[in-house]
Amino acid sequence: MQAIILAAGMGKRLKELTDGNTKCMVKVNGLSMIERMLSQLDRLNLERIVLVVGYRGQQLIDYIQTLTVKTRIEYVNNEIYDKTNNIYSLYMAKEYLLEDDTLLLESDLIFEDALLEKIVKDPYPSLALVAKYESWMDGTVVTLGEDRSIKQFLGKKEFVFEDIPKYYKTVNIYKFSQSFSETHYVPFLEAYCKALGHNEYYEQVLKVITLLERPEIKALPLENEIWYEIDDIQDLDIAESIFATEEDHLQKFQKRFGGYWRYPHMLDFCYLVNPFFPNQKLLDEIKANFDRLISEYPSGMEVNSLLAAKYFGLHKDQICIGNGAAELIKSLMGMIDGKLGIVMPTFEEYPNRRNEKDLEIFIPDNQNFSYGVNDLKKYFDTKNISALSIINPDNPSGNYIPKDDLIRLIQWGKRKNIKIIIDESFVDFAGEENSSLLDETVIEKYSNLIVIKSISKSFGVPGLRLGVLATSDYTIIEKIKKEVSIWNINSFAEFYMQICEKYKNDYQEGLRNFRETRKKFLDALVKIKGVRIVPTQANFVLCELTSGVHSIELSKQLLVQKNILIKDISSKKGLNGGQYIRLAIRNDEDNRVLLMALNELINN
Repeated sequence: MQAIILAAGMGKRLKELTDGNTKCMVKVNGLSMIERMLSQLDRLNLERIVLVVGYRGQQLIDYIQTLTVKTRIEYVNNEIYDKTNNIYSLYMAKEYLLEDDTLLLESDLIFEDALLEKIVKDPYPSLALVAKYESWMDGTVVTLGEDRSIKQFLGKKEFVFEDIPKYYKTVNIYKFSQSFSETHYVPFLEAYCKALGHNEYYEQVLKVITLLERPEIKALPLENEIWYEIDDIQDLDIAESIFATEEDHLQKFQKRFGGYWRYPHMLDFCYLVNPFFPNQKLLDEIKANFDRLISEYPSGMEVNSLLAAKYFGLHKDQICIGNGAAELIKSLMGMIDGKLGIVMPTFEEYPNRRNEKDLEIFIPDNQNFSYGVNDLKKYFDTKNISALSIINPDNPSGNYIPKDDLIRLIQWGKRKNIKIIIDESFVDFAGEENSSLLDETVIEKYSNLIVIKSISKSFGVPGLRLGVLATSDYTIIEKIKKEVSIWNINSFAEFYMQICEKYKNDYQEGLRNFRETRKKFLDALVKIKGVRIVPTQANFVLCELTSGVHSIELSKQLLVQKNILIKDISSKKGLNGGQYIRLAIRNDEDNRVLLMALNELINN
């Protein structure tokens, strides 16, 4: 068996990275794509590797000669690479196809060894490696019939988004038997080039072949094997996160702060989202209005404040809406004079917006990091603070303070002229009925109260970026409304606020389902030896690793071995250097996967 690599292209979409070298010489985590591919092929004991070069061909050849590759390498030069497409590059190598069984690859791919092992070991002689279509993929897709037969090769013109569940993307790794090349591929390749020219793609030939009664080529679908095609700088960035070394893998993912829909096989137990809302009917209503929403401007702050006020039962002058709670927190922290009281460990968006010298920090002196109103009053009563920020339930501890107790804290703050900031982004997950302080009577009565709520967490729509701030301190409301941009939320977020009231019963049902799921998850988690769970009223749980396992190492192994992302928080302020992880709580199926992985890795 031999391999043919098509490497004649210019790689213009990689911009300056291909100004001085070829596309396949671009490095991914310090190793060029062509060096990685050649080393992988070298381990297969092939008869030879044939490279079709073009753009900066001699430079690529010179570079390859500096590499350690034991397999014989031969070169074909496509001198008109800038006027042709890859069908011509393969046409120039057609004589090689006739001489041996062939692995055909494109040079802009990065993949794990398992892909080559899979296609080489499969007994069927001629195969196209394919993967279930995902949003990041571009190029040729196929549909499959029974026995892995390829029904159609579809280009961009034939692509129908409604049919995505049926589609597979060609990975651009093929296995052609010598016989298939002789009887099918090369004759059709020659005829196609003669009839339609050289500015096409070699998959077009396969498209024609699949129309035959016996095309002699089948698909080989991937399962969980990892690969990526690198066409532009964003592709390179994603590939570097996927194929990072074990040491860097976790760090590269954490630095992304989301966007994990680009990694469809990864389970995200790091970011905190309601798994039971929104329901399908709400999503369908948004989809039905997609065309109009994407083509029209959203309303300004006043209209959107009215929508938020309607949902939460407030007056529109008591509330403002933000592009996520983070926008409102940033704005609010810039308005607070004097020192800010906080409890640690906590959600660090609040302290990070203040100078360290302007913080007064309370750390609960117990292993569960639990505290109540009496603890807060006792500690802060003699401290010179102008505001006190409480996350309720707290993040990451899950500590919860009942509503009546919070009212006592607000009253204490009013007497001492202290603003009480209550972030209740997770309060809907708590077991207490009517736990929210987003109540017009409460807001109006206590002008020192400021309530912030992220819509992302409990309502399960982080992609919409929605948050609200409510207070009867109208100076703060007016300042924030003036400070944020006139269109600080988009039309989809506005439409969600407009329709979500219709789904209040569904939302409450989702919360009930979640609480049942949380109980089952915690009951199972507590049985894993070496894990101590901290009682929680939120949609996450803080866990201490007690058997000598390091939290950072466990987090790395979960990502590398199990494709599960969790939050290592051992370095978080207030945790005193202990080994702690925070786990989001998802649906039963996902939770079972995590529990099995934790049990396996911790016990080993």
